[in-house]
Amino acid sequence: MDRQEIERKAREYLSQEEVPYFKEDLQKALDQGDWGELEDRFYRELDFGTGGLRGIIGGGINRLNPYTIRKATQGLADYILAQGIKNPQAAIAYDSRRFSDLFAKTAALVLAARGIKARLFSTLHPTPLLSFAVRELGAAAGIVVTASHNPPEYNGYKVYWSDGAQLVPPHDRGVIDQVRRQEGLIPLPDEEEALNSGLLSYIGGEIDDRYAALVHSRLLRPGLIKEQAPRLKVVYTPLHGTGRALVERLLGELGIPCLTVPEQREPDGGFPTVAFPNPEEPAALKMALDLAVREGASLVIGTDPDADRIAIAAPDGGGNFRLFTGNQLGVLLGDYIFSSLGETGRLPDRPAFIKTIVTTELQSLLAAKHGVKVYDVLTGFKYIGQKIRELEAAGENYVFGGEESCGYLALKEIRDKDAVSTAVIVAEMALYHLSRGQSLSGRLEEIYGELGYFEEALISRTIKGAAGVGEIQGIMARLRQNPPVELGGVKVREILDYREKNRMNLPPSDVVQIRLEDETLITVRPSGTEPKIKFYASLRGRPGQPPAEAQRDCAGRLERIRAYLNALS
Repeated sequence: MDRQEIERKAREYLSQEEVPYFKEDLQKALDQGDWGELEDRFYRELDFGTGGLRGIIGGGINRLNPYTIRKATQGLADYILAQGIKNPQAAIAYDSRRFSDLFAKTAALVLAARGIKARLFSTLHPTPLLSFAVRELGAAAGIVVTASHNPPEYNGYKVYWSDGAQLVPPHDRGVIDQVRRQEGLIPLPDEEEALNSGLLSYIGGEIDDRYAALVHSRLLRPGLIKEQAPRLKVVYTPLHGTGRALVERLLGELGIPCLTVPEQREPDGGFPTVAFPNPEEPAALKMALDLAVREGASLVIGTDPDADRIAIAAPDGGGNFRLFTGNQLGVLLGDYIFSSLGETGRLPDRPAFIKTIVTTELQSLLAAKHGVKVYDVLTGFKYIGQKIRELEAAGENYVFGGEESCGYLALKEIRDKDAVSTAVIVAEMALYHLSRGQSLSGRLEEIYGELGYFEEALISRTIKGAAGVGEIQGIMARLRQNPPVELGGVKVREILDYREKNRMNLPPSDVVQIRLEDETLITVRPSGTEPKIKFYASLRGRPGQPPAEAQRDCAGRLERIRAYLNALS
């Protein structure tokens, strides 16, 4: 793109953007003559993908700002209206990131301008509360302004349909098509005008109360909590995000002592105490772990900024805290949920468990042990939400679901991963094992001993900018055109390309899976929300192999696989 074209697009953007900060942000880049930066801002429009928008905050058409929020919401509004829904309304939530409140209100005013009633949370709220609100209010759609666990320069915009799940076919493509048809910005009412017309209203505490009542009604062992809650001492961090109010409230109502990390308790879109506000990263939980050691805590819980992902750590019995991976926590949760429902006679007929294709197979073995049918879906929690709806129609009963990236859901009334209700289940689970004189680490080792040792790893490669898109596409193309015959010294048994028909009858997706003779499974896929390509490796110990030996064996095999994947370019 030459400078003349960049300047033309910049002038066009500046003529339509109404918020001074974003006009000044772009003008500064123009004044500095930073043409590389400017090309990145204008080489494309910020892509509205199947989940919505995610991008760097700033001025330009390839940035997240009021202009791109307005265009996206105009397209969404046009799609809602095209469905012929009588008196449609939409729910809107936002997190603690920079400009989230502005972007949420902007989206609400666009909906109001199109005659759709906007129900906007009056304060920042977790993503799962948006999913819950859509269903509780009977809304046609929902929006949450968040970039989840991305660095502070990012923000995002996710769209939900009337079932409370993120967009899936045919609605995803329908909304995308409408967004791409938008050529200009429509005039917006001011806030007072929208409120007086009844097309804008604010959601107060009533949704929180209904949600809290639902969580309390689904306790697996309420008698245990009533009798022994004070024994458990939790250290919690919301990582400057939205989880604090509800996590503190729910644990407090149960009588579970909860100490929130003071330096990370208040919402702050700059995330000043962490490099990345991602609880999967050990560094993000350092302050919580330090506090837990000082206070002699029984459990550490961390949630990401929009409180849909959760990570935990617990004493390992040797004086240290063990951080559990997303796969390991999913195993522990499944074990506790399935066994508790079975022991108390509450496991429903035709129970079902849903996981993604990159989540450990140990969870499948665990579900099968308890007589729970397992379903695999593509990566992304929207596919779990979609599958719950399909299971309901077929008369099957969803019990639990999750993905390796620390996202879990045990409440079918919600259709996205939920770190808040999961925090309550984790606390109950930890208390249960504590009451039996067992650590969470000890229980995980028992499961390994019974069902076999598994080890998983994620290798991500970030490739930003216009050239990065082509490079990621090139890696996928070379993998398909010249697939490996062996990997890490082990022969390849099978290669599965999800762009083609696959044995699980899943929708086409840009995913390649490689299965080796030793049952190692490697999955390669470009990220749907970040400029990354991701490599997932899952290794399994040999049958009958002692866990310690299996762990050493898998670690060696994993290093050889890492070397191959790091060289793939």
